[in-house]
Parts: sequence; C-alpha cells; structure tokens
Amino acid sequence: MSLQDRTQAVPRAAAPPQKDGKLGLALLVIAAAQLMLVLDNTIVAVALPSMQSALGLSEAGLGWVVTAYALAFGGLLLAGGRAGDLFGRRLVFRIGLVIFTAASLLGGLATTGELLIAARLLQGLGAAIAAPTALSLLATTFPAGPARNKALGVYGAMGGLGSVVGLLLGGALTEYLNWRWVMFVNIPIALAVLVGTGVLVEGGRERGKVDVPGAFAATFGFGALVYGITRAGEEGLDDTTTLISLGVALVLLVAFVAIQRTARAPMIPGGVLADKGRVGANVVMFLVGAGMLATFYFLTLYMQLVKGYDPMITGVAYLPYAVGMLLAAGGIGPQLLARLSERTVISVGLTIGILGMVWFSLLAPDQNPWVALLPAQLVSGLGLGMVFVAVTIISVRGVAPQETGAASGLVNTAQQIGGAIGLAALAAAATVITQNESEPTTSDALTTGYSYGFLLGGALYLLALLTALLTAPKSAPQPQQDGAQPPVAL
Repeated sequence: MSLQDRTQAVPRAAAPPQKDGKLGLALLVIAAAQLMLVLDNTIVAVALPSMQSALGLSEAGLGWVVTAYALAFGGLLLAGGRAGDLFGRRLVFRIGLVIFTAASLLGGLATTGELLIAARLLQGLGAAIAAPTALSLLATTFPAGPARNKALGVYGAMGGLGSVVGLLLGGALTEYLNWRWVMFVNIPIALAVLVGTGVLVEGGRERGKVDVPGAFAATFGFGALVYGITRAGEEGLDDTTTLISLGVALVLLVAFVAIQRTARAPMIPGGVLADKGRVGANVVMFLVGAGMLATFYFLTLYMQLVKGYDPMITGVAYLPYAVGMLLAAGGIGPQLLARLSERTVISVGLTIGILGMVWFSLLAPDQNPWVALLPAQLVSGLGLGMVFVAVTIISVRGVAPQETGAASGLVNTAQQIGGAIGLAALAAAATVITQNESEPTTSDALTTGYSYGFLLGGALYLLALLTALLTAPKSAPQPQQDGAQPPVAL
C-alpha cells in the first residue's frame, strides 16, 4: 500500500495566483535562504586556522567544525522535509530559520571549541528544517511550467554557488574583521528572509507523523560512518575504534533501510523512489557533493599551506568558480535544458567537471595560478553549475503534492551526506599519500597528496556520469502550452 493510500491530505483553498512582482520576491527569499544554508558548509573553511588559534582546537576537533554541520544538515534533512509536509511548510521553514539564527549567534560568541562544534550541530539542525521546506514552498508558490522551471534552476544553482560564496565571504570576513563574523553574518540574512516569508504560498498538508526512529538511525549511522572513515585515515583500518565505528554505521544504516520498508509514515515515501530518473539524480548529487566539498578543502589547503596566501586572497581566488556557476545557472544551463535532454546536459557538465579535476591535479608548489588554479576553477564551475540545475529539476519533478518535502529533503541530503563522506574519504587518502612521501612535511609532498585527491574526486564525477547515462531521461522536455497544468505538483 502506498503512502497516498494510508494518508489523506488536508484540504485547503487554492492559492491565488501570484503577480510577477511577488513571484520575483518569493524567488529572492527562497534563493537567499538556500544560499545562506549551503554556504555555511564552506564559510568556516578559510577561518579554520583562526578558530584553532583562538579556541585551542585539536586537528580532529577542527575537522568536526566542518563535519558537524554537514552531518546534522544531511542526516536530518529527510525529517525536516517530512515535518513540512505534516505541519505546514511555511511554519516549519520559519522555525528552521529561527533555530539557525540562534545557533549562529551562539557560535559567534563561543569561547571553547566544544561550544563552537555544538553551535555548528544546532546550525545544521536549523538548516535541515529550513532547506527542504524552502524547495517545497517554491513548488507551491510558482505555477507549473516555465516560471517554475526557471525558479528551480536558480534554486539548484544555489546549491553549488553557495559553497563558493562561502569561501569568498569567509576569506573577507576573517581578514578584515575576525573569525566570529563568519557566524554573525548569518543573523541579518536570516532575519531578512524571515520577514520575506509572507509572500510564500503555504500549500496543502498531509496527515501523519515524523519518522523519529528513521531520523535517529540515519543521522547517527552517517555520523559513525564519517567518523570511522576519518579515523581510518589517521590510525589505519585495523584500529579497534575504526572498526567499531564502521560496524555501528553498518548496523544503523541497515536499520534505517528496514525502518523505511516497514514504517507507516517513512521519511522516504515509496512514491519518491518509484522513478528511476529521480533515484539516479540523487545518486549523481551524492557523488558530485562528495567530490566538490573535498575539492574546496584541498584547494584551500594548497593556497594557504603551499602558496602562503592569506585568508582574503584565498577567498578572492575562488571567484572564477563562482563566475562559472553563475554563467551556468543564469544562462548556459537553462538554455541547454530548453533544447536538450537532462541526460545530455548532465553528461556535458560532468565531462567538463572531470576535465577540471584533471587540470587541478597538475598543480605544483611553484605553479603560476593563471596557468592551472584559476582557469581550472572557471571550467569546473561551469560544468558543475549545469549539473546542479538539471539534477534539481529531475529530483522533484513528478512528485505527488504531499511528498514534495520528502523529495526535496532527499536531494539536499544526497549533497550534504555526499560532501561529508567524500571529504572524510578523500582527505584520508590524501593524508596517507602525503605521509608515504620521503619528506612528508614539504610543499611537494603536500601537493602530491592534494593532486591524488583531485584525481579521486574526478573518479567520483566519472561514476556520476555513468549513473546519469543509465538513469537520466533520454528525451528533451516537451514545452507546455500557456496555462497548461501537469497533473502533479512538479
């Protein structure tokens, strides 16, 4: 029996059509929220050395400043999307923004490393509640057809662009103010988004409950997996703690699958995974997220530890990546999607992304940044921007209205969990390669580790390309007539 058969949507009056001005404001609100939530994955990256110095963080603790947010965000996204479907998307969106704002204030005022990590976990919780409901609100606010597709393209681009903007902004704030402002900067943005939520259309609700056991198993299962991978890079696969952590992860993730198969109201309704293209889109997002976050990590370390760039220069050096993303999202991606199939657009984007990773692998300690670092970023941004736009459209199209929160939560989960696992795995591999060099502390040894990390990230993009070729829709989307409405929400 499907979820639709077991639950009944709460009837609501149809939302009045939005004027173009209000649609523009609604898109600004949703895009700003997504940008803010995603950029928090990377905004702290450039500030990590300053945080370590100010709070006395260990190397392991420093890694958890990044990982804690990604884990809480990714592990609870499905529950957040489900909560929006049940209790009202706009209400849940506002609650998530309030939690995120409070956590940002707490992190900015933190006096110990433990308090900062706790604040990052709380930020991830707020983001997990707000992000999937933002995408659901986009579906209920924008009419089906070109307007919604354009809005989805902008939203999808924010997923990749946010990571780059975080690096740019983090560098500027750390250089000219101090590391605390990478937390404080969220407060005015979140408050402005909160004020603008009145233009969003609520949509219907579903009767049911949140899958608490499923949320627990997913969050702690992925947490144990990331910890085990990180520990393996430091202590080896034969370490007792590593093996226990990986074993716990396996048990919890298997339990999560079992819970989803038997729960009356699962976090991932059966209808969301019924479409092969949608499943493939989420796998692609997972693999791209894994490679991309690790890429930012390696590039930041290369620029600061090998090239000796200060935080501001490091942030500015990411500008080509942001330009590539904007070009892909604002023009190239939507134009290609109007003429070609999503499979073709994703394949072209990933091929360009793979070429970018190979280009990154050519970096050397004395490398002229104009030869490899900057042009490779522009190329990678163009490719991945196209991928994000197309994958987002596939992942939420054709979903039943009462399941939009779960579908949007799943695609965000794929990106965040992919980033956390990819960063842990590729960073561990790069560390092992560096340590096997004859002089592991030299710039040459560090760059060798990063170069292999880039190539491994390119291998993840290659797996994503193969997945897209096997699962993404073959034909180009059919243009809809004016006023035509599809039978489902997306």
